[in-house]
Amino acid sequence: MRAGIWLIGARGSVATTSVVGALALRAGLADPVGCVTAHPALDVSALPGYGDLVFGGHDVTQDPLTKKAEQLAAAGIVPARLVQALEQDLDEVEANLRHAPAGATQAEAAALISADIKAFAARHRLDRVVVVNVSSTEPAPPRHPAHADLGTLAAAMAAPGTVLPPSSLYAYAAFDAGCSYVDFTPSTGARLPALADLAAERGLPYAGHDGKTGETLLKSVLAPMFAMRNLAVRSWSGINLLGGGDGASLTDPRANAAKTASKQRVLHETLGYAPDGDTRIDYVADIGDFKTAWDLITFDGFLGTGMCMQFTWQGCDSALAAPLVLDLARITLAAHAAGDTGPLAPLAYFFKDPLGDVDHALHAQWEALRTYLAGLAAETGGGR
Repeated sequence: MRAGIWLIGARGSVATTSVVGALALRAGLADPVGCVTAHPALDVSALPGYGDLVFGGHDVTQDPLTKKAEQLAAAGIVPARLVQALEQDLDEVEANLRHAPAGATQAEAAALISADIKAFAARHRLDRVVVVNVSSTEPAPPRHPAHADLGTLAAAMAAPGTVLPPSSLYAYAAFDAGCSYVDFTPSTGARLPALADLAAERGLPYAGHDGKTGETLLKSVLAPMFAMRNLAVRSWSGINLLGGGDGASLTDPRANAAKTASKQRVLHETLGYAPDGDTRIDYVADIGDFKTAWDLITFDGFLGTGMCMQFTWQGCDSALAAPLVLDLARITLAAHAAGDTGPLAPLAYFFKDPLGDVDHALHAQWEALRTYLAGLAAETGGGR
C-alpha cells in the first residue's frame, strides 16, 4: 500500500517531529521507541510500512520544514544528527506542503483544501490518504443549525460567513476528497452529525479526539486501580505547565476550557462519578515544548482512613505525540483499505476523549486495539 499522510499544522512541532521520526525509521536511523505498533503483542501486518508513506500538509506559516527541524534539534527535541542526515528527505516533504487556502466562502475554502489533497495523491500515485489534524487547539464552537444536517450544511457553507470551525472544515474537505481523518487535538473535527453523515455517505473511517500522551495517560491507568480496589476518590486536581505553540494557544480561555474538559472526562467515565477538583493548564514560555504535570489525589480507605497520592509527569510533548500520530495514521489507512467506515472506536487507546461508547480504562482499550489489529490482519492477509 502506497499511502499519504496529510498533516494539518504541517510545520508545527508535533508534525515536524512525526516527519523526522518516520523518515528516520524508514532509513534505519532510529528505533521505534514509543510507537505502539512496534509492540510484539500486536499484529500490524495489515499496516503500511514507513517506506510506503508520503507526507504533505497545510499550515498557516511558511517557514521551511528544515528550519523548524533545526529549531527542534536546538531545543533537544530531535537529534541534530538526524536533521542533518535527513535534510534531502525533509526538502522533498517541504515540496508537498501548501499554505492553508482561504476562499470567499467556506465551501470555496473546502474545495481548495480538497484540491490540494487530491493533487498530492495523484502526483505520488497514492492508494489512499489520511488527513491528520495536529494544529493548535481551537475553542469549542457555538451550536449551529447546519451542523446537524448535511444538506443544510452544504448550503450554509456556500454563503459568506463561518459555519464550521477550522478542524471541522478540514474534516469536511478530507471526506470530500475521499480521505480518512484523524483529529489528534480536542477540537471539534468530525464530531458533528452532518460530518458523520458525509463520512458515511463516502464510506470513510475517522478517529479522535485529543491524543493521550502524559497526565491523562496516567489517569487512565490509576483511576481503574482505585475503582478495582474499591477505594473512594474524594478529589483529583492537576496543574499542567506547558510552553510551545500549543501552550500559547491555550492562553485563550475558550481553547483552554476545551482542553481541560477533554482531560477530565476519563475520571468520570472510569470511576463512575466525578471527584472534586479540576485540571488547570498554565502557559510557561520558557519551557518550550516540554511540559510538567503535578496531580494530587485524595481518597478514603477502610474505615474512612484518609490518604493521598501525588505524581509528577515531565516530558516532551512532541516526542510523546509523534509516534502516536504515526501509529494512528497507519492504522486508519489500513482501516480504510479494509473498508471500515465511521468512528474507529477501537482506537480509543490513543485518545483522552475518544469517539463512541468505549471503556476508558487503558487495559480495556489495549485489548480492544489488539483485537482490532488482529482482525484487520486476518481480513486483509497483511497489507505490506
